[in-house]
Amino acid sequence: MSSELTHFNAQGQAHMVDVGNKTSTKRIAIACGSIRMQANTLEKILQGNHKKGDVLGIARIAGIMASKRTADLIPLCHPLALTHVDVVLTHQTLPPIITCTVTTETLGQTGVEMEALTAVQITLLTIYDMCKAVDKGMIMENIRLLHKSGGKSGNWAAPT
Repeated sequence: MSSELTHFNAQGQAHMVDVGNKTSTKRIAIACGSIRMQANTLEKILQGNHKKGDVLGIARIAGIMASKRTADLIPLCHPLALTHVDVVLTHQTLPPIITCTVTTETLGQTGVEMEALTAVQITLLTIYDMCKAVDKGMIMENIRLLHKSGGKSGNWAAPT
């Protein structure tokens, strides 16, 4: 993998990377993150009786929508035609945590890592937004890329 920062030209100015000559390949990225909360907050979410509605369902949709809007949020990110987005939410009770894992896919000339990471962040922020009235101390953490495949640089996996 290159050690060069690709979003800067020879004069040191920020620019959008030219991917026009790159080969289209199947690109996959998997990212994850979690949100810690009070036990009673998790209980309200899981029981589905939260005042604002289905927290996990709404957060899942928010993540999918965010993945499709990544280029609108990150200035030098290419707009992509995603072929698949999967947002999976799991939980554990001790400590009370919801984990979000997102898989994004496309057939294209540039990767989908930013789309996966954006979807994780917005999914977790949506959970925070919907539950902040009962738990302002929630902590979003460990947001990271787990895996990417496709393209010239090939496969990459986070160290375990």
